[in-house]
Amino acid sequence: MIFEKIDINSWKRKEYFEHYFTNVPCTYSMTVKVDITPIKNKLMKLYPAMLYYISTVVNHHPEFRTAINDSGELGVYSEMLPCYTVFHKDTETFSNIWTEYSPDFNTFSVAYENDMRKYGNKQGMIGKPNAPENTFPVSMIPWSTFEGFNLNLQKGYDYLIPIFTMGKYYQEDGRTILPLAIQVHHAVCDGFHICRFANELQELING
Repeated sequence: MIFEKIDINSWKRKEYFEHYFTNVPCTYSMTVKVDITPIKNKLMKLYPAMLYYISTVVNHHPEFRTAINDSGELGVYSEMLPCYTVFHKDTETFSNIWTEYSPDFNTFSVAYENDMRKYGNKQGMIGKPNAPENTFPVSMIPWSTFEGFNLNLQKGYDYLIPIFTMGKYYQEDGRTILPLAIQVHHAVCDGFHICRFANELQELING
């Protein structure tokens, strides 16, 4: 993993970053309907499939890999890894697990299954320890669908990495629809970028 520092004075987003990070701090979320019919038709496991598809599009675009690292530096990671929640029915709590990303779905799927076997039943917020700093959060709340979802983070205005939340899928006009909330920081991600993400995600799922 490489972290390439941004020279803000020569950065094309300099004025946008300064406006939405310092002058008018702004995060926002957008919920989109994702047609997951192809995933269901292929009998793929939904969670690892969506983790793979989301991670693939995230890694295609620098605005979703832009962050402030542990040293307080602004830059872009060369690669992002999904850090996702796993629910424990017995305690009604969840744990976070992260998995190494691979552009090959089969390789990623094997890594996901290995992590789930090793860490999936571990209690506590940290299921798999030693998460690297180049992870992004993904969660699934499959008990209810939604048309809008927003996280209110006290220190969210300093958090540039995107956050993804999936809900319960449902049927609509013969298709299987999954709600996906995408929360981003306006300092690095505009409406154009989040819409492009949604469109490319659907294209990737469609194959």
